[in-house]
Amino acid sequence: MSTETDPVTDPATGAPAAWGEPRSRTVTWYDPMVIAAGGRERSGLETLQAMRDGVLPPAPIGALVQMDVVSVEEGRVEFGCTVDESVYNPIGVVHGGLVCTLLDTVAGCAVHTTLPQGVGYTSIELKVTYLRAVTQASGRLTAVGTVVKPGRRVAFAEGQVLDAAGKVVATASSSLLVFPLPG
Repeated sequence: MSTETDPVTDPATGAPAAWGEPRSRTVTWYDPMVIAAGGRERSGLETLQAMRDGVLPPAPIGALVQMDVVSVEEGRVEFGCTVDESVYNPIGVVHGGLVCTLLDTVAGCAVHTTLPQGVGYTSIELKVTYLRAVTQASGRLTAVGTVVKPGRRVAFAEGQVLDAAGKVVATASSSLLVFPLPG
């Protein structure tokens, strides 16, 4: 059957009409090397404060998942995330990978706040526990990361994600490798 004459197929997209109207979201980001260069001139805490204050651009992943820095202090960060149906999985809830990304981000950034200039980090291990499903109706998510134990080689952090009603939707524990950044 030709899609041009099939009344159940959208002639513009070729998609079945039962799928409904197509939706889209535009993502805009800035050169991540600007952040990296700015971070080499600052401590981890100063870097995240500069991102929060708009001195440095946000990380591209933040634009992609609609996440932003809310508050920063040594050993603790808070990020917000607006969820919509663009991050739904096939069963109609927010994909767990988005929640995991939030937890990995706040655990890492909490550790970042404890690091001096010229020192970076990367996740070694992340254990996530999902406690409830997240949907668009959950409202804006708040992700909080705290350092459990800073370290010169390995650091440990925890994170939690709360929905707009303040209910914890997921938690995580993380270990992170600490290393000098290449010059």
